Amino acid sequence: MEPSEYENIARLEEEHWWYVGMRHIAARLLRGLPLPRAARILDAGCGTGGGLKWLSAFGTTAGIDMHPLAVQYARRISPQLARGSVERLPFAAETFDLVTSFEVLYHLAVSDDEAALGEFARVLRPGGWLMVRVPAYDWLRRAHDRQVHTRHRYEASELREKIARSGLRLRRLTSVGLCLLPPALVNRLVEAPTETHTDVHLPPRIVNRLLTGALEMEGVWLSGIDLPAGLSLLAMAEKEEGE
Repeated sequence: MEPSEYENIARLEEEHWWYVGMRHIAARLLRGLPLPRAARILDAGCGTGGGLKWLSAFGTTAGIDMHPLAVQYARRISPQLARGSVERLPFAAETFDLVTSFEVLYHLAVSDDEAALGEFARVLRPGGWLMVRVPAYDWLRRAHDRQVHTRHRYEASELREKIARSGLRLRRLTSVGLCLLPPALVNRLVEAPTETHTDVHLPPRIVNRLLTGALEMEGVWLSGIDLPAGLSLLAMAEKEEGE
């Protein structure tokens, strides 16, 4: 990811519609999991630390990220930070009750996403949970993907198979960002094939509020149904007792 992107995220993730809406969706789904009261949580690929802030409502958080600028920003939020790769987590086996990884496995810096999933499984305690979100549909690559160094966008069947090979039991796999798919497709069609730019900029207040509200509404829908398509995929998997 370009260094400027970390600066954008650190500056805007508290109010930008994407981060606010996705936080709402993830937190709503996490509240439905049987996590212990004082859960130990790892945000694997924590970026600038926004996830560490809201995840602290569910327990004690730790984070890891490869990029030194990300770690620098995230350390302002939590001292429990390590710099390293999600493919080789510097934590003992069966340490965490919850591992989250949002928009990480897709990245060019992750050369082996199955190794990363295996590491997530290793550090989870029996009965622990993984929540992972990745961008969907490789044909939807856009200028923003080039800016953030996207290696791959996923199909649901691929993510399902890779989680199964990690030894975790997939409990739910759904699309998210259904409301964002039509405008993303239009942008994909009109962008020049070599164009590179960030999507992380704050739109006018009314637009920001409308987009945030649309994602929050998806969070309500996801309480009862899976979405058939969307800009991203979200999976929840469990490490069963005895694994």
